[in-house]
Amino acid sequence: MAVLGLVALIGLGIGLSFGSVSIPLDRLWRALTGSETATVTDIVWKLRMPRVLAAFACGGLLSLSGVLLQVLLRNPLADPYIFGVSGGAALGVLLSMLLGWGTAMQTGTGLAGALAVSALVFGLGFGSSGRSAYRLLLTGVVVAAGLNALLSLILVLAPQTAVKGMLFWLMGDLGQATSPWLAILLLGVVFLIALPLTGAMNVLALGRTKAQSLGVSVLELELALYGLAAICVLTSVLMAGTVGFVGLIVPHAVRLLGLSDHRWLLPGAVLAGGSFLVLADTLARAAWAPLQLPVGVLTALAGVPVLLLLLVGRDRDAAH
Repeated sequence: MAVLGLVALIGLGIGLSFGSVSIPLDRLWRALTGSETATVTDIVWKLRMPRVLAAFACGGLLSLSGVLLQVLLRNPLADPYIFGVSGGAALGVLLSMLLGWGTAMQTGTGLAGALAVSALVFGLGFGSSGRSAYRLLLTGVVVAAGLNALLSLILVLAPQTAVKGMLFWLMGDLGQATSPWLAILLLGVVFLIALPLTGAMNVLALGRTKAQSLGVSVLELELALYGLAAICVLTSVLMAGTVGFVGLIVPHAVRLLGLSDHRWLLPGAVLAGGSFLVLADTLARAAWAPLQLPVGVLTALAGVPVLLLLLVGRDRDAAH
C-alpha cells in the first residue's frame, strides 16, 4: 500500500511537470511554494493542477466502481459502464451538444439521463430478491445496448462540424475539467461509506448463498454497492466523458499485486486508478503537443499490455 501511495505522488508530480512545456522539478517545487515566476506558477496552479486532480479523482472513481461492481455481480469482467449509467449521461450530453447548449445545460441533461437510466435499471434489476444480481446484469446490458444505438444515431444526425467534438468527448476528455473539487469530495465520501462494508464484501465475493448463511443482508448490501458504483460512474462521466478500461483493468492489476482483501483492495484501487489516469492524461496532452489525444484511447493502449505482463509474471511465479 505504501508503494501505491508513493506511485500516486510520483504520478501527480509527473502530471504537473509535463505538458506542452516541461517544468524541471526544482522549478516545479518553487512554483508550488510560490517562489517561482508568475508565468510558471500560473501554469502549475491554474492550468495543470485542476486537470491533474480531476484525472486522479476520475481514475479513483472508476477503479472504485469497478471493484464494487465486480463484487456485486461476482463477475471479474464487470465494468463500470455495464449498467448503462454512462450511456444515459452520454446521451444527455450529446443531445445538448446537438442542440448547441452550453456546458451547464450539458451537465444538467447528462445528470438527468444518468438518473433516468439508473432508476430504470434499479427498478428492473432488483425486481426479484432471489436473482437480483443476474437480473441487474441482464437489464444493464440490454439498456446499455439500446443507449449505444441512440448515441450512434445522434452521431449520424449531427452536423459534420460537431461530430469530432462529440467523438472526442465520448473517448474521454479532461480538457474541460477546470474544477475537480466535487469529484474529489464524492470520491472521499463514497470511499468512506464503502470502507465499513469491506468485510461483508469479502463474504459476498464467495457467493450469495454463502453470504446469506453467514448473516449478511445480501439484498441491502447489493443495493448499496449499486448505488455507490452509480455515483462513481456518473461523476466520472460528467467530469471527463467515457474513459474506458480503467475500472476493468486496475482492480485486476491490484489483485495481482496481492491485495485481494477488500479492506486493502479498495484503497489500493483508488490510488492505482488515480495514478494510472493521471499518467495517461499526461501522455495524452504531452506526447503530440500541442495536439491532445483522447485519454480513453491511451488508457486502453496502456492498460492491455500492463495487465498481460502482470498475468505472465504471476504465471511464472506460480510455475516456480
